[in-house]
Amino acid sequence: MQQELLQRIQANQAYQELVRRRSRFGWTLSIIMLLIYYSFILVIAFNPGLLGTPLSETSVITWGIPVGVVIILAAFVLTGVYVRRANREFDVLVQQIVEDVK
Repeated sequence: MQQELLQRIQANQAYQELVRRRSRFGWTLSIIMLLIYYSFILVIAFNPGLLGTPLSETSVITWGIPVGVVIILAAFVLTGVYVRRANREFDVLVQQIVEDVK
């Protein structure tokens, strides 16, 4: 019984669309985050003085601190973007799949 249900789900067009769209969106967000992170690492590797420069002449805070905070915030924002799309689009497809295989 379970194997038959699994085969029906996998053959469902809505399921195949869900897998395709969710995978593509997940990879897109992952690539964006990796580009942000590795750009930061490359700046540290090839121009460490840039992020070590103080924000102003009297500041003890360097450019590396706000840039690091922006990278962390970018991860939260991308997570929020994924959750929002999952709630609005992917959950609808999941509900459609459940209705189709009943």
